[in-house]
Amino acid sequence: MSSKAVNHLKKDRKLAKIIKTVGPHKITVVKNPYKSLVEAIITQQLSGKAADSISKRFREIYGRFPKPADVIKTPDSKLRAAGLSGMKASYIKDLSKKIESEEIKISSLKNMTDDQVVEHLTQVRGIGRWTAEMFLIFSLGRLNVLPVGDLGLRKGVQRLYSLSDLPEKGEIEKIAEKWKPYRTVATWYIWKGLNQFDKIG
Repeated sequence: MSSKAVNHLKKDRKLAKIIKTVGPHKITVVKNPYKSLVEAIITQQLSGKAADSISKRFREIYGRFPKPADVIKTPDSKLRAAGLSGMKASYIKDLSKKIESEEIKISSLKNMTDDQVVEHLTQVRGIGRWTAEMFLIFSLGRLNVLPVGDLGLRKGVQRLYSLSDLPEKGEIEKIAEKWKPYRTVATWYIWKGLNQFDKIG
């Protein structure tokens, strides 16, 4: 898949420069969907380092990555002591309760379309479209996701295509039309290349 996607994306000359600079693409997929969603909630509005630290302390409460039933039984004070805000603790508990009650059918997500996954997951408090799209990319490994609300993607597209302003949804979708069916891979390259645009020129 990788070489097929890259060969397709190289038809975009500007993207081809990033691909050459960044090198082979590799998206690490988290196989445990519950873990992927919990960590996506933890990561919201945090630097990678801060999020990693809180995730580590969260796991240490249980000695492993917990199951939804474990989290439901955990006092909020214990979750906050691990570094979670009260709001994020409530989001993770809401997710855990909806999975336990099967309101969220976690094992069925892989069989849904991208739009169905987004619609299903955004029933959970604290999971918006961006978090659902990150789940599609980093848990389900979907290849054609275009997270138009992602600031990193918007900044990258602005710099790559020399736009005067941050592009809006419609402009990104128009540019990304030629990336289909590998818009996820293109997005990954733009994320990775964001700090290397000056070298790319």
